[in-house]
Amino acid sequence: MLYRRLVHLGLLAVLAPRAVAFAQQRVLFEKQSPYNTVVVTEDERGLRTPLFERGGVRQSVVKPGEPDHIELAYARVMPAGLALVKAPERILIVGLGGGTIPSFLHKHYPRTRIDVVDIDPVVVEAAKKFFDFREDATLRAYVDDGRRFIENCRQPYDVIFLDAFGSESIPYHLATREFLRAVRAAVSPKGVVLANVWSSNSNPLYESMVRTYRDVFERLYIVDVFGAGNRILVALPRKEEIRVDDFVRKARAVSRERNFPFDMGDAVSQGFRKPENDEVGGEVLRDKKPAKKAG
Repeated sequence: MLYRRLVHLGLLAVLAPRAVAFAQQRVLFEKQSPYNTVVVTEDERGLRTPLFERGGVRQSVVKPGEPDHIELAYARVMPAGLALVKAPERILIVGLGGGTIPSFLHKHYPRTRIDVVDIDPVVVEAAKKFFDFREDATLRAYVDDGRRFIENCRQPYDVIFLDAFGSESIPYHLATREFLRAVRAAVSPKGVVLANVWSSNSNPLYESMVRTYRDVFERLYIVDVFGAGNRILVALPRKEEIRVDDFVRKARAVSRERNFPFDMGDAVSQGFRKPENDEVGGEVLRDKKPAKKAG
């Protein structure tokens, strides 16, 4: 309960101006799901946004019919992790939103199997009706809890994107050591896990999240999203040192080869780093904290 209150306080500065912006948008869809009130709005430019409550935080921004239009900065940074994997054959994305990242990747990696899982059936419904999300032989959406889906995974993925948010924060059960151990088991030894998290400005558990990832994975790096409060965690299931110049070079090469409308190397050169001293606090997040011994 305290965590929820802290998140509310951290988001006040973000939500206030968005409430004004919301009034200038047209509501196309509003439906109660078992988890949220899913709202879809459209602005004067034709950009559509899924929200989990009226005036809430944007889950993504989509221009229907144009998968290369990436409005939110974090969605241009998160795919950079693909540069660390040679020819990915299987990609998993936890958290659909408006389908920005899966639709973009599907366009540029049409032969790669991309699975998307979201717990909310209304989110999947809205993505298909209003955001041009289309399933086919290599792009599939599953309505399931992301944790349960990963725990039942039988064939590893080369890249796993963790991008699931509720109306206020990342669901706690998708941030614990037990969950991340399942993620580590589900990613191939040469693969990479990419997690979108909010910084400490609006996320009281940020330091604990970083510590938990470091506890589970052999290597952890961070890419700061310039001009936004997002941090992209880059987790490796192996002891591999990544030099920023090598990462930038590989990110630029992928951007050219895959004909991306932006150069991922720019984001990597600006924001790639190791966790800093002030990010090693907190505690390892667990499903159930051990009971304190009496005395």
